[in-house]
Amino acid sequence: MENSTWQLQDAKSKFSQLVDQAMHHNPQVVTKYGNNAVVVISFEDYTKLTRPKNDLVSFLRNSPLAEVNIEITRNSDLPRDLESRKFSELGFLFFMCCKSLIFS
Repeated sequence: MENSTWQLQDAKSKFSQLVDQAMHHNPQVVTKYGNNAVVVISFEDYTKLTRPKNDLVSFLRNSPLAEVNIEITRNSDLPRDLESRKFSELGFLFFMCCKSLIFS
């Protein structure tokens, strides 16, 4: 079948042929109840369609903001005392261990 449109029942019964046509010729359209339902394409065509046009580095380098000089700084003030939090977490773990030993 050289036609690139298949009715669903023909596509099911001749699936191998449909795949060969999609792989070696052009995309194959499958209809259901007379309406276009799906398109079967080769994996090569699929990868071409889904591949990004360029990689992330190229995208960022070609960005209109590439020449903008943004100064990024980090606030050195910490919102909490990390040492006291670490000790309180250790205390909680110690409490849970002791509790499980006492009540087991």
